[in-house]
Amino acid sequence: MTITGISSDLGRMVHPGDPDWDAARGTFNLLVDQRPEAIAFPADDREVAAVIAYARRRGLRVAAQATGHNPAPLGSLAGTLILNTSALTGVSIDADARRVRVGAATKWEKVTPRLSELGLAGLHGSSPDVGIVGYSLGGGIGWLARKYGMQSNAVTAIELVTAEGHLIRTDHAHEPDLFWALRGGGGNFGVVTAIEFAVHPVRELYSGAMFFPIERASEVLHTWTALLPALPEEITAWATILHFPPLPDVPELFRGRSFVIVMAAFLGSEADGCELLRPLRRLGPEMDTFAMQPPDALSELAMDPPDPLPYWTTTALLDELPSTAIEQVAQLAGPGSPLTMVQLRHMGGALARHEPGAGARATLPGQIVMFGLGVIPDESLRPAVLAGLDALSAAVAPHRVGDYPNFVEEPTDASAFFDTDTWNLLRRVKALYDPDDLFRGNHHIPPA
Repeated sequence: MTITGISSDLGRMVHPGDPDWDAARGTFNLLVDQRPEAIAFPADDREVAAVIAYARRRGLRVAAQATGHNPAPLGSLAGTLILNTSALTGVSIDADARRVRVGAATKWEKVTPRLSELGLAGLHGSSPDVGIVGYSLGGGIGWLARKYGMQSNAVTAIELVTAEGHLIRTDHAHEPDLFWALRGGGGNFGVVTAIEFAVHPVRELYSGAMFFPIERASEVLHTWTALLPALPEEITAWATILHFPPLPDVPELFRGRSFVIVMAAFLGSEADGCELLRPLRRLGPEMDTFAMQPPDALSELAMDPPDPLPYWTTTALLDELPSTAIEQVAQLAGPGSPLTMVQLRHMGGALARHEPGAGARATLPGQIVMFGLGVIPDESLRPAVLAGLDALSAAVAPHRVGDYPNFVEEPTDASAFFDTDTWNLLRRVKALYDPDDLFRGNHHIPPA
């Protein structure tokens, strides 16, 4: 489809064949080959509304994107216009009220350090490069999640442009059904231009990582899982098997090496944190970085890559990780594995409690979320990586209790993410605000 006749109030728009087309359609996952009908770059709310009206007139659907993370669930973009919100940034912090307002494309890296200086912390995840809005609309689980829950339930207001081109602000008192649906239902109900969310008082915390040789993966994972039931909600601990690539930009200490790493963040004292982690420290880590630190130290704790990569993933929420599964995971991700990373995050606590006023993504089942990733820098490696991911999924399948949507990076039936009543209500809200199914969220919710 050729798109012509662009009005000046649409702002910049890029089409197939334009010199900057390939740069414009790129995503964080280099394996995803996005081919929409066009990409619009509105500069403000007015231009967002104009782009939506333009798409409606031409029979196109609209998919909003900001940072380009997790685009694969969209599948084919035939008949779809990408509305790129990268120009909608800005940060406003009310430290006294402990509230933050950000534009649609604002990344956590623009907020977390400023909050830390004020003795505050948001519920960000493992990567500072991730956009706050997309992360929040899908759920958002990070280092403080066991104590404070998901970021989606920290959201206090959302500004968006509807299918009819209206800019509205929704919260608990205004358009409450829409506010509920957006917090977990993703970008299916309009184009979000800004959100407001609550943050928490945190001056410092006990956090860091213990690095063990990868050959000790089984031993470390057994110790980690045995420790989890006794941990209070104030501590969140992750276990990661990680193969660092032999690349010049990787620090020499890690370059080309492989480790099993236990990372944790504890909202408490150093003495209490040391006591909680004593069984792991007794194993004798090769390196131990735990210390009292400001909250922005959590931004880099997981060592997520800052630059786009060609990769594929698998994930699952698990009710437990028994001994047999631990041995399988340790073997599949161990020395010589085609997988770059297997991460296990401790869940439970506030993530399992349905608080009053929560959004559609109120809780997550399970005690552990597994996330596996394989980098595919060369097509010849694809079969081995995909086979490794399939084997990892099979190893934990008997203990699977669901999925965390933000980690699902392929097209899927989104109804599986919700119970029947929640799914039906989401579809009714979709029918009320977008009956023609104009908007495509990463995980599609059709109107009732």
